[in-house]
Amino acid sequence: MNTLYYGDNLEVLRRHVPDASIDLIYLDPPFNSNANYNVLFAERDGTRAAAQIKAFGDTWRWDQAAALAYEEVVEIGGQVSIVMQAFRAFLGDTDMLAYLTMMAPRLVELRRVMKSTASIYLHCDSTASHYLKMLMDAVFGVRHFRNEIIWQRFNFHADAHRFGKVTDRILFYTKSDSYTFNTLRKPFSEKYVESKFSHRDPDGRRYRLDNLNPPGGRGPVYEFNGVTRAWRWTEDKMLALDAAGYIYKDSAVAQLKRYLDEVDGAAVHELWTDIPPINPMAKERLGYPTQKPEMLLDRIIEASSNPGDAVLDPFCGCGTTVAAAQRLKRAWIGIDITHLAITLIRYRLRDTYGDDIVRSYHIVGEPVSVPDAEALAASDPYQFQWWALGLVGARPAEGKKGADQGIDGRIYFHEGDGITRQVVLSVKAGKLHAPYVRDLRGVMDREQATLAALITFEEPTQAMRTEAASAGFHKSLWGTHPRLQIVTVGDLLEGKRLDMPPVRQTNLTFKQAPQAAITPADQKELDLGHVTKSARPKKSK
Repeated sequence: MNTLYYGDNLEVLRRHVPDASIDLIYLDPPFNSNANYNVLFAERDGTRAAAQIKAFGDTWRWDQAAALAYEEVVEIGGQVSIVMQAFRAFLGDTDMLAYLTMMAPRLVELRRVMKSTASIYLHCDSTASHYLKMLMDAVFGVRHFRNEIIWQRFNFHADAHRFGKVTDRILFYTKSDSYTFNTLRKPFSEKYVESKFSHRDPDGRRYRLDNLNPPGGRGPVYEFNGVTRAWRWTEDKMLALDAAGYIYKDSAVAQLKRYLDEVDGAAVHELWTDIPPINPMAKERLGYPTQKPEMLLDRIIEASSNPGDAVLDPFCGCGTTVAAAQRLKRAWIGIDITHLAITLIRYRLRDTYGDDIVRSYHIVGEPVSVPDAEALAASDPYQFQWWALGLVGARPAEGKKGADQGIDGRIYFHEGDGITRQVVLSVKAGKLHAPYVRDLRGVMDREQATLAALITFEEPTQAMRTEAASAGFHKSLWGTHPRLQIVTVGDLLEGKRLDMPPVRQTNLTFKQAPQAAITPADQKELDLGHVTKSARPKKSK
């Protein structure tokens, strides 16, 4: 069954994903490629405390946790241990080594969950691609490297000190020599059509000329169009082709006419220049910094899987792999370590397929009870905050942590009059104090917010309810709404929502994904333990 997992993908893979259950893996592991190149190789003393992973944070640091993880990887032995020791000897205790240390055990686990016919595509850039390739050689074996795909991500990128960096790398490996691969084709470029299909019939059909030589020079000999020689086909077939208009005879030797409208297109090679990045006005753009175009995932999924196969993305972010797999009728697993990412994917699926899509997948790792939520708040307050905001459809407030000016999240909405309104939210995980309500009312007035909400574990006192009621009401087409609301985590888990204009009609908080042309009923719910291939795997040549 389609599943979203919240948590560290290494732990999720080990606990929840069985051996040999996945047909295709795509991963775009987070990496701070915008950092100064030299900083990534600066020596670290290893005493720095491990930095908390946060939404959109993609910098890995060499610290005590990284040093411990390195030791665990090396002690396992084998080719991965050898290559990691070589990396440390060459790189030293740097952030780059921390990144490779993070990747090594995850790649080992990903190989474990792959079927023998499965493929894996690792998306990266030139900063670390050469190290990752060596690491993947160690995990999957040099013989199972298939391609280093170059994706032209940008058309123009000026740099005063070097050639512009406009490409990403996608490393394509398989688990064995027998794997699923469907040859893909793309439309010919206009330039290619003009140069190669330069002939036209009177009705305008384009064609190019091909010789009629027999394979190996050996074929039936007869006279055709005044020339006696060995031909590709028998005389009867040649006459039939001529009668159908496929023979070009206005030359010294007859030639075959290959029509453009009968050719599938150009075979896709490892240089991908025909998939543009997501432009600022694209319908699929969701505002996630590392979002990749669905066209890119479509190509990978269609090439290396068949309908009904299982696709896994262990760093699923805003869910492009999930969205593409759902549309292409594959089973899927998405894993991410932030509740914000899980919330984005939920909204993306709902906006694309409608409310009923929630019945076709489930989420593992999110709190389902107040004690669960309390445990999350105690272990990771920021993840709790993002999770709680997701329950009401709010997005975390932008800005650095600790500098939120009393606002943890916002919801933007319209009521049909062209005015953008907002709800400001505050999330409190600890004991509820009366000043919290007064402070939030001050924030609401300062921000000129239409509504405000305080999310808390504890039930508010009567004095707090009175303070909230004093903020008055907002009237909309959908009724009268208290301007300042207090809602508990328990209420939200039981299905209560904020008293405000309906989100589906007015919400602007998350940029909506375009609706799909198919419905959830088109996709049969799939159990990963009983997935069967719809086509036999093709063996690599």
